[in-house]
Amino acid sequence: MIDGLNCAVVTRDQFERTLKGGVSIINLTAITPWSSVTGALKELETNLATIEAMSDIACVVRSVDDIGAAKRDGKLGVIIGSQSSQMAEEDLAMLATFKRLGMRILQPTYNERCKFGQGAPFVGDADEGMTAAGHDWIAEMHRLHLLIDLSHCGHKTGADYLAASKQPVVFSHANSYEMCPSPRNKTDDHVRAVARTGGLIGAVMWAPSLKHATRPSIEDYLDQLDHLVNVGGIEHVAFASDQAEGHPGGREEWETTFGPRGKYPNITGILGPWYEWDTRLCSDYSSLAHTPRIWDAMRKRQYSASDIEKVMSRNWLRVLRDVWG
Repeated sequence: MIDGLNCAVVTRDQFERTLKGGVSIINLTAITPWSSVTGALKELETNLATIEAMSDIACVVRSVDDIGAAKRDGKLGVIIGSQSSQMAEEDLAMLATFKRLGMRILQPTYNERCKFGQGAPFVGDADEGMTAAGHDWIAEMHRLHLLIDLSHCGHKTGADYLAASKQPVVFSHANSYEMCPSPRNKTDDHVRAVARTGGLIGAVMWAPSLKHATRPSIEDYLDQLDHLVNVGGIEHVAFASDQAEGHPGGREEWETTFGPRGKYPNITGILGPWYEWDTRLCSDYSSLAHTPRIWDAMRKRQYSASDIEKVMSRNWLRVLRDVWG
């Protein structure tokens, strides 16, 4: 079982909960998206050292073979990822440096405007699309066999990257815009385009991407999953938690970033009154330990065992083989 985006705290207790939920591999957001080079390197070193200190239950994975080995050893395999490439704005050579340190999945930008394009909060004419530097970024990502993730790109920026990529790309954690009109979600055209690249979209449990009026549940997640499968095909849909379990910055930091009065008003400020600290997660999925509930819900909706396995891991493994080699 592969979690396409994991941003929970990096602790033994959390990793044990993740394993308890049957999750074998996580794409860990290992650095703060808006970090400088220095900040990113320091944060990455801290996370790598923490994982190394838990070598009895966890390991960093750098290849598909490593993923298989982690599963066989009963360890949580950690893919080192970044939700932004802002730390490489001044010099794209930094991408190779971060690859040497274990990073394998990167986004061009987070929710911000950067040298490579615009993030999801930039809508309409404010989203000017992929930049000239973005073309250079794609070329270097292809050269290094790093996986391109467009989850937080604005709609035009994301479409431009999809059209320019010569290898499979992913929306590691996003839902359907038609089902929930959040700037963080992707249109049916985006879903079809990512499928044409051979990539996938990771249907995400993050509550603001599921439903706005009322607190969402696993049934709302399955509605999203059904729609994405109908549009993109079962071979191009996967699972992502994006649950800030044990939120690293705590309540105060959450209030100023992802809370209803935080820094992204057209993403988290448009939700109903239910969206507060104590009720920020889905009503029946508040821990990675609850992940088996998703597969139970898929079975109740008559998904076959083979299709469930595709969403659980097989689609991710195919994409990673295609890009990493």
